[in-house]
Amino acid sequence: MTAAVRTRNLALVVTAAVVIYLVLLVGRAVELLRSGDPVAVGLGAAVLVLPVLGAWMVVATWRSGVRIQRLARKLEAEDGLPDTSGLPRRPSGRVDRPAADAWFAERRAEVEADPHDWRRWYRLAYAYDMAGDRRRARATMRKAVELEAADSGDD
Repeated sequence: MTAAVRTRNLALVVTAAVVIYLVLLVGRAVELLRSGDPVAVGLGAAVLVLPVLGAWMVVATWRSGVRIQRLARKLEAEDGLPDTSGLPRRPSGRVDRPAADAWFAERRAEVEADPHDWRRWYRLAYAYDMAGDRRRARATMRKAVELEAADSGDD
């Protein structure tokens, strides 16, 4: 089983668990709303907001994942996926810090040279992720998705 399949399966299991939790939460909110007690009704209405937010988060996360996977498939077809296999690694498997920094600098220079190429933004997002900066990796990947959608005329 490949890492991508394992990751997808884990995401499906976690999503299923969240959906079950949200359904149970809706049930509790409905019980509170039906109680007739003004405080319980208010609490039930407030609790009902949580499943709505949770559902929105699940949909947004899956939607983002599908878009990123589409970019990865496009890059793979072009033989343009980031390749870090030649970088030295620590015993933990993580890329050695000086090598990761140098690889990151190269990716950043690529983006600065052509800031309208989504492929370069994708690789920069990969570099951020490799460096452990998940927040910037997500923001940079969103930029790659935006640019690719503009290139292909999608929304």
